[in-house]
Amino acid sequence: MNQADKTQLFYELHGVTQLVRTHFDRRATRFELTRAQWRALKSIGRFEGISQAELAEYLDMEPIPVGRVIDRLEKADFVERRADPDDRRRWRLYLKPKSQPVLEEMDVIVDGLRDDALRGVKRADIDTVMRVLAQLKQNLSAFDGVADADTMNQTRGKS
Repeated sequence: MNQADKTQLFYELHGVTQLVRTHFDRRATRFELTRAQWRALKSIGRFEGISQAELAEYLDMEPIPVGRVIDRLEKADFVERRADPDDRRRWRLYLKPKSQPVLEEMDVIVDGLRDDALRGVKRADIDTVMRVLAQLKQNLSAFDGVADADTMNQTRGKS
């Protein structure tokens, strides 16, 4: 694979991700939730009892903006904060009953979007893409330890 193909692969991955987000946003406008709010709501549903700090890390957001998102979701009666029994400085997040119909409808939207996006794609092609993505993820995850060693070696070489 030449350099242009490698570059194009990553542009395509980014472009597809961006299109999925855009189309989901369009289909979910009736909920009057921002993308950050629906991502937080869905994540709290997946990891009920998650702390605000853990949610911020999971969403790849800073803690203060996540706190504001939770403030709005709490005000709308979608989530509640409960003090962590082991650490009173930490808040745990839980869904309130009002959030269930919204989450169920979000799942319907996601299923429809997924079906629309995959229309005409063969099962064998999906399997191939999944294998490639798993390999990319494995390769990138391996950098966590290697990158630190490389950075240290480069720093030592410059001194």
